[in-house]
Amino acid sequence: MFTGIVSAIGTVTSSEQRGDLRVRVSGPYDPATIAIGASIACSGACMTVVEKGGAAGDSWFAVDVSAESVSRTVPAMWSEGAQLNLETALKLGDELGGHIVTGHVDAVGTVAQVSPEGDSTRLTIAAPPELAAYIAPKGSIAVNGVSLTVNEVTDQADGSVQFGLNIIPHTAEVTTLGALAQGDAVNLEIDTMARYLKRMQDLKA
Repeated sequence: MFTGIVSAIGTVTSSEQRGDLRVRVSGPYDPATIAIGASIACSGACMTVVEKGGAAGDSWFAVDVSAESVSRTVPAMWSEGAQLNLETALKLGDELGGHIVTGHVDAVGTVAQVSPEGDSTRLTIAAPPELAAYIAPKGSIAVNGVSLTVNEVTDQADGSVQFGLNIIPHTAEVTTLGALAQGDAVNLEIDTMARYLKRMQDLKA
């Protein structure tokens, strides 16, 4: 379980196709605080640590990315040189600063527009039809693992949806969202509460 509050940006230093895709990620974590078998969200996808090394401030960990995970996430995120938003799993007693995030990517969206808005950046994300019922103004959504508040929603004629987000300077600086450009693909995870509410509504229909 995660909160969508990114604690570090990591870089993919190697990506090797074995039975699964073995990906090594470098970052600033202290390897002594990361257990083998621990969960780390990588741009919104929950992964299990299978190896680790290095020193505090200059460490690395490795994960095995299954074909299923590759197919449901932004493919380029697992390539050498890609930067990932990292978050270690929530512990009992930790502050819940964002919203409950499971680390299970629901769909890949596309950045439809990037524009300045005051000191912030307005992102418009296009999401596929299967997510349209779960995205609402002032609701929560995770984009590349970052907990964000939806500002506005525009339903499209083909059943898809576009939604707007404001990225404040701090968020742009401490995550990879500040580097997004029009046409970029992003991992999306809908709010857990919205998922259950939709299911209950469907059962009443």
